[in-house]
Amino acid sequence: MDRFNQTSPVVGFILLGLSAHPRLEKTFFVLILLMYLVILLGNGVLILVTILDSHLHTPMYFFLGNLSFLDICYTTSSVPLILDSFLTPRKTISFSACFGQMFLSFAMGATECVLLGMMAFDRYVAICNPLRYSMVMNKAIYIPMAAGSWAAGITNSVVQTSQAMRLPFCGDNVINHFTCEILAVLKLACADISMNVISMVVANVIFLGVPVLFIFVSYVFIIATILRIPSAEGKKKAFSTCSAHLTVVVVFYGTILFMYGKPKSKDPLGEDKQDLSDKLTSLFYGVVTPMLNPIIYSLRNKDVKAAVKNLLRKKN
Repeated sequence: MDRFNQTSPVVGFILLGLSAHPRLEKTFFVLILLMYLVILLGNGVLILVTILDSHLHTPMYFFLGNLSFLDICYTTSSVPLILDSFLTPRKTISFSACFGQMFLSFAMGATECVLLGMMAFDRYVAICNPLRYSMVMNKAIYIPMAAGSWAAGITNSVVQTSQAMRLPFCGDNVINHFTCEILAVLKLACADISMNVISMVVANVIFLGVPVLFIFVSYVFIIATILRIPSAEGKKKAFSTCSAHLTVVVVFYGTILFMYGKPKSKDPLGEDKQDLSDKLTSLFYGVVTPMLNPIIYSLRNKDVKAAVKNLLRKKN
């Protein structure tokens, strides 16, 4: 029977995950659990030091605290579900829980894109207009910038998730993914999804394309300004203030490009391997970037390193 003619409504979904590779499930359970604990610890420490250390009460570290909190929320929206799926033979999720998880993941991902753009603007002002920095990046400016990032990401998620929820699902309820990833869910709808696809393309342009362009232009001006600094020491000091953010941007967007930009295999015999590869890439994207962010900022930022040492010293 054609799936578009089926009328039995879907009340829940089955997450396929690594069901076809049971030997890998326990290995990845341990690996992902360890990475998740590192995410909670690393980002939790960054949030603590940005709140407790008065030297870090600046716009850059305010944005960093938001980024760390966002990474904890993003991974918590999906990792517990993934870990549970590795241990549970029947990997089911209710309709409402599925779209709830989709909403949270979508909101956090879109918010991070916008927030990274805001952080690039902060670095642009700090390096290109240092004398005006305290005037331009005051509390009346940077707090609404961070709040606007969250509002934009949540609004986008409301639009995308509500559109997906209105679709009829009446047949195949097996999601070929670890979580309720929106494209995997849309494939199960027994209705035309062209409007959903168009809406997602527009959202991708706004939340991926525009921030990338903004970050690129910001760093063109930043690099041009750094190159005009006469002393090597001055250049090194200026670059060190934005190197951590630039590294995070490269990791974040580089992983996205790797995930969605690689060519699809045309060999039918290689489809299963590619399907497994795509799933694992998506899985590690969801945990590797949030895990690396606090490590990058801790290793490449002497203020954060000093604040962490002070926090540890106080506890001892």
